[in-house]
Amino acid sequence: MERDFRQEVRDWMAAHLTGEFAALAGTGGPGREHEHLDLRARWERVLGAAGWIGLGWPAPHGGGASIAEQVAFHEEYARAGGPGRLSHIGEHLLAPTLVAHGTDAQRRRFLPPIAAATELWCQGYSEPEAGSDLANVQTRAELSGGRWHVTGQKVWTSLAHVADWCFVLARTERGSTRKEGLSYLLVPMDQPGVTVRPIVQLTGTSEFNEVFFDDAVTDADLVVGAPGDGWRIATSTLAHERGVATLGQQMQFARELAAVVGRARATGAFDDPVIADRIADAWVGLQGLRHHALRTLSSAEPDPVAASVAKLLWAGWHQRLGELAIAVEGAGATLVDAAPYELTDAQRLFLFTRADTIYGGADEIQRNIVATSVLGGR
Repeated sequence: MERDFRQEVRDWMAAHLTGEFAALAGTGGPGREHEHLDLRARWERVLGAAGWIGLGWPAPHGGGASIAEQVAFHEEYARAGGPGRLSHIGEHLLAPTLVAHGTDAQRRRFLPPIAAATELWCQGYSEPEAGSDLANVQTRAELSGGRWHVTGQKVWTSLAHVADWCFVLARTERGSTRKEGLSYLLVPMDQPGVTVRPIVQLTGTSEFNEVFFDDAVTDADLVVGAPGDGWRIATSTLAHERGVATLGQQMQFARELAAVVGRARATGAFDDPVIADRIADAWVGLQGLRHHALRTLSSAEPDPVAASVAKLLWAGWHQRLGELAIAVEGAGATLVDAAPYELTDAQRLFLFTRADTIYGGADEIQRNIVATSVLGGR
């Protein structure tokens, strides 16, 4: 039963988010990806050893949990203050892609270390001229001597500085344009041809990176799907990007909202009817996010349109929450106390959420997807 499973997760988190891992509670979220990287990597391996990674995979691949159980895990994980996940790109993006489109050999090679969190992944999609316009990918790969040789640049690559592997969308057919001639390659990061450079954000931290491939190599058989079919595979990955883990994200949002409400009560801002109305609106919006996610998850197949709608909903909501956090603090929110000038939670939330409507698919592109798919581009 879901209730028993939920209690099992709750008990496990209470028993394990202790000792050295107690310092991880509430860390590593948006804008705080730099926190406790080594300790969070060890935490991931503890999760993997306990069987909590890959719950949503098909049973033959070690998963088989129901949607209700997956929702329960992510909600209870977030409610307990579980740290930001380092293995989520492999677990929730690459693994479902390999299950759907990979070879048996690829699944045998990569699914077990993802489940054990002994290999971490990053996503090599966006480029300086191909961010929201992903079909404009210019990174090239040529097959020579039994290996793919990859040259190009990726940008806004989350967790590239800790990842062991990257799934890379690259152009493998000379003269091809747009969605044609792309391939989906699995590329090891620890090699001389790969350089990772951090991108410093408004918050002063570096959650994202630039990644340069200078004749980096990977084996010929580490292409998912057929060469040239990368667009179809890449869009399949994107359809999984906003899956059941979004319920955990929303629990983190709920904690952030609760913190804003707590500050509003402490500062007296809650007595301002305008602030109180904005808080109420934020609460209602959060319930809408949850119900949309649950409705989407009830679908038998990932729905790219519903995923785009979800991105539009949560990005705007989270951005408004950041603005509300600053409004609650008042004029003092423009100041920091003293050296080393650490940002407050409200300041960090406000600055980080400026990017919410851009990263993960800009709002304009998501609206285009919805319009093209639902309205036929009219």
